[in-house]
Amino acid sequence: MELNRKSIFRFTSYRLSGLILIAIVALFYGCSIKYTFTGASISPLAKTFSIQYFQNRAPVVQPGLNQTLTDALIDKCKAQTNLKYITSIGDVNFEGEISDYSTRPLTVAADAQAATNRFTISVKVKYTNAIDPALSFEQTFSRYEDYNSNLDLSAVEKDLSDKIVEMLVEDIFNQAFVNW
Repeated sequence: MELNRKSIFRFTSYRLSGLILIAIVALFYGCSIKYTFTGASISPLAKTFSIQYFQNRAPVVQPGLNQTLTDALIDKCKAQTNLKYITSIGDVNFEGEISDYSTRPLTVAADAQAATNRFTISVKVKYTNAIDPALSFEQTFSRYEDYNSNLDLSAVEKDLSDKIVEMLVEDIFNQAFVNW
């Protein structure tokens, strides 16, 4: 008699665990949004993405920055989504321009000289989602890094612009795909 109770209990708990697992799987497959481990939520209907070459229309043009930004955004989307990159217009499309590339004094020391400078890059982005147009947006993203004014911008420019581009790409990606 004791053996039968254990067997019945074990059978019932396995059945209950199985039903819970099936319910969880059905819930996730029934959703209209596809979730990834990166936090991106993308419609399962979206299959492709495209990124048009970002033009550099800042008052100060840094050669190669537009290619660096474009490539970084392509790499981010390839690495963090299951979407296929195409050169024509995809189900989701990014386009835009670099609108600001500047350095300005931030703080002033006692001798009226700048103690810290702020290096800023801004990007205007138009994101078009052909699957769900309500998720489309046009927005300017801006990031900066501060540096000691005793340093010449040319000495720190490459490192600072790489950091800023990384932050900008993260912001653009999150706005497009991480809809929390």
